Amino acid sequence: MTAPTLTNKQTIVALVENKPGVLNRVVSLFRRRNFNIDSLTVGRTHQPHVSRLTIVVDMQQANVQLIAANLYKLVNVIDVRIISDDPHVSRDLALVKVRTDDVESRNQVTAICERYPARILDIGTQVAVVEIVAAEDTVEAMIDELRPIGIVEMVRTGVVAMGRGTRIQDTDYRPAVPVKSNGNGYHL
Repeated sequence: MTAPTLTNKQTIVALVENKPGVLNRVVSLFRRRNFNIDSLTVGRTHQPHVSRLTIVVDMQQANVQLIAANLYKLVNVIDVRIISDDPHVSRDLALVKVRTDDVESRNQVTAICERYPARILDIGTQVAVVEIVAAEDTVEAMIDELRPIGIVEMVRTGVVAMGRGTRIQDTDYRPAVPVKSNGNGYHL
């Protein structure tokens, strides 16, 4: 299913070297340019030396083409793509702890979960923990329905996205092989 694009959001996916300090460089770039990050998700790929960043920005505050061009200037960035306008799948995960201290609120939470791709992970006499994995706008809609019941705590992963079909973002990048070692395990 193609993810519906939120009207003012743009998604950028970058492949970067899996090294210490790379995330700091990327975040510093956004800070220096005064761009706000709506969502930032970083994770390993199937290649141990490559990580994948999924960055969602508000296009009314930042020029997405300029962001992509600036990301390419960073030493540890391997590839950058703007995938918002391409067919893609995106998902956000949210865990929401909501008040369920009476029968009515428990029934409301159950009914809401049945309307969304959500499930109740834990339910007690005071609160329930609900999980939803869906496109960002679907997650937002469910959270809006849970608000009147009483959200006690919430955590979200941020958006991850991948092109559909044969739109593959991968790399043949291999880190440079160290020339020699000093005998203490450190490469020179």
